Order: sequence, then structure tokens, then C-alpha cells
Amino acid sequence: MPPPIRSEYKRLIYFLSWPFHKMNGYLYRHLRSPRAGVVKVQVGPGKRSYFKGWINLDGNMFTGTCDVWVNFHNPLPFHDASVDLVYSFMVIEHLRDPFFHFQEIYRVLKPGGVFRIGAPNADTAIKKYVEGDKEWFWDFPDKRESLGGKFNNFIFCREEHLSITTYDFLEECALRAGFKKEDIRLCRTGLDTRFPEMIEPFVLATEYEGDRENPYGHVIEGQKAAE
Repeated sequence: MPPPIRSEYKRLIYFLSWPFHKMNGYLYRHLRSPRAGVVKVQVGPGKRSYFKGWINLDGNMFTGTCDVWVNFHNPLPFHDASVDLVYSFMVIEHLRDPFFHFQEIYRVLKPGGVFRIGAPNADTAIKKYVEGDKEWFWDFPDKRESLGGKFNNFIFCREEHLSITTYDFLEECALRAGFKKEDIRLCRTGLDTRFPEMIEPFVLATEYEGDRENPYGHVIEGQKAAE
């Protein structure tokens, strides 16, 4: 396996491509984005999780698979209140401004529209660190021997992660964006959803993790209040 691209090089690449991302998103929003029908959007499918029948957005069109090439620090390329479902899995922790991500999701969702956002489970990581459970932590992206090193590995992922994603922080982001507390809930990755009519089984299957009792990721789901 080739060595990963250093984080500073990635940031340089995204900085240089930012004008093209912005223009592409602008053109898609005004010329191609759907205004009718059921619209399901995935943010950041990466290499393996492209969903057929959805609109897949990604910032990397070279190693990822996407329908629209955009930078998630820019507005999402959709009209206000035009999307039925936004799915964002293991993306928000890489963004400088998680609040903006939630605000954009709220903006593009139709009244009654649904979001599902997955992120690294910092709540469980903190619990396992306090318990001294070194076995829970993985050796990605670097092999570490100490408990503190393993915890650092999980939280910061070689400077790839910019936010510590506890559930209460994700909830705060959702509330500030405009979602109501009674319309938000915590879900376990790959297992449960309040919206099975919208979120197909193959979506949940992509979230599978080995440790079901102490998951490495968690999911916040919510619905935009109907007008």
C-alpha cells in the first residue's frame, strides 16, 4: 500500500482547487440540480460507498467516485428546500466548521426532510481511555503502543480530524442549524434508523463495525420540521 498523502499536501491541493470546486458547485446548483422528485444526497462517498440512484458529492474526483465535484467548505450545490435526504458518513470530523455543514443541510432539506450524519465515536473513545482499555483502539493510521498514543491516533488521525465528535457536540450543531431537539436522536452505526422508508438496508450495511457494544462510530439522525 502506498504511503498516505501528507495532510499539508492535501490542504494545498484543496486550496489550489477551491475556485474550480466553487465554480462547479455554482454551475450544478443553477443549471442541473433537481427541483422535483425524491432527491437523496450522499456527502463524501469516497472510493467504496457510491450509492446508485443518489446524488453523490465528493471533494476528490480522482480517487473517489462522485456525481458532483464540490468542496464541503462551500455551500451545498442545491436550491433551498429541494432535498429529501442528506447522508454524511465520516465526513464532518474533517471539516473546519461543522456548524456550517449542519446549516447547509438544514437549508437544502425540504420540510420533513431527513439527515443522517455519522462520525467517530469520541464518547466511547473517552470512556475506553478512562477505563484503560488499550485493546479497543485500532492501529490506524499509525501503530502506537501507549494508551495515550492510541487515543491520540483515534481522535486526531494524523491531523486528518479537525473536530472531536461527541454526541452532544453534534446535537449542538444540529440545534444551532434550526433542527428541533425532539426531532433528533442518536443511532448506532449500521443498526437502527427512524426512517427505514428513506434509508435503504445497503446504506446501513456500509456502516458495519465489528464492536457492536462499543462502536467506533455513532450516528445522529434528524428531521426538518414540517411547515
